[in-house]
Amino acid sequence: MHATHVQASGMGGIRTAGDLVGRMQLNKGMRLTEAKKYVADKLGVSVFDLRDEIAMTELRKDLDIGNVYMGYDAPARGIEAKFNIARLLDIDINCVNRFKAKTKIG
Repeated sequence: MHATHVQASGMGGIRTAGDLVGRMQLNKGMRLTEAKKYVADKLGVSVFDLRDEIAMTELRKDLDIGNVYMGYDAPARGIEAKFNIARLLDIDINCVNRFKAKTKIG
């Protein structure tokens, strides 16, 4: 867990795509390079773009998958962002699954 957190934080976390790459490492047991490629493919960008804070801010806003910078037109936050991330990356996220089960929407 510690190594994954260090790698994700080093990529900028939610400011870029570090949180998504870290999720793939933990959720699917991917190595760092493989996780970056998977996320880049799912987002439709290059691996290089994953660490570009400006490009990822716009992309995260467009995809509604959360962002550090909140404003009047803030993208999804919390469980809403996690729902979008789970759908986009085709992964299970425990809190999303529990929410679906509790509300009987899934």
